[in-house]
Amino acid sequence: MKILVIEDEPAILDFVVRGLRSEGFRVESALDGTEGERLAVGNGFDLVILDLMLPGRSGMQILKGIRQRSPVTPVILLTARDTVDDRVAGLDAGATDYMVKPFAYAELSARVRAHLRTAEQGQTTTLSAGDIDLDLVTRQVRRDDQAVQLTSKECDLLAYFVRHAGEVVTRERLLRDVWGYDFHPGTNVVEVYVGYLRRKLRRDGQPDPIVTVRSVGYRLVTDG
Repeated sequence: MKILVIEDEPAILDFVVRGLRSEGFRVESALDGTEGERLAVGNGFDLVILDLMLPGRSGMQILKGIRQRSPVTPVILLTARDTVDDRVAGLDAGATDYMVKPFAYAELSARVRAHLRTAEQGQTTTLSAGDIDLDLVTRQVRRDDQAVQLTSKECDLLAYFVRHAGEVVTRERLLRDVWGYDFHPGTNVVEVYVGYLRRKLRRDGQPDPIVTVRSVGYRLVTDG
């Protein structure tokens, strides 16, 4: 597996690169945003570890470029910004995961392995449940053969529901698996995004496909 690390603090960069190489990964690195973006968009990496605060090009700009060319490549953000709003902004922009500095290498390594496993297992590019179809590469969604325009994070949330169609998923699972939170912050982001999805998927004369299971979570209901 080939990993790119973009980080402008030499000590952190060296620490992460040495750790990943010791585990057998092929690793390339960059200390600034300009070089990092050049590498990220052209060299076919299996995963990118990306600092947000970079000289030359910001991490958000690089993330946008990665997502335009490779919608499914896992991207783990590293940053000192630790507010819920910062996490939500990064994940909404298309990041797969979000780690706050300082961090333990063991945790970063575990997340790298988990995202690489998920990417390897999820080679299929289309998902379907009932009358909902989702293309993971183009991020195009259709319900009842009608196009549905979703943001990146709405698409991630829908993909999770489709993968677990008919299953009750808790708010805590969604925070962990879709937003990358290992704790349960006081945020209503799940409720807000489920509301967005319901409105966009709604069709006259048809029930909402996402139902609330009181005191438990949510379930994607399909005709099958």
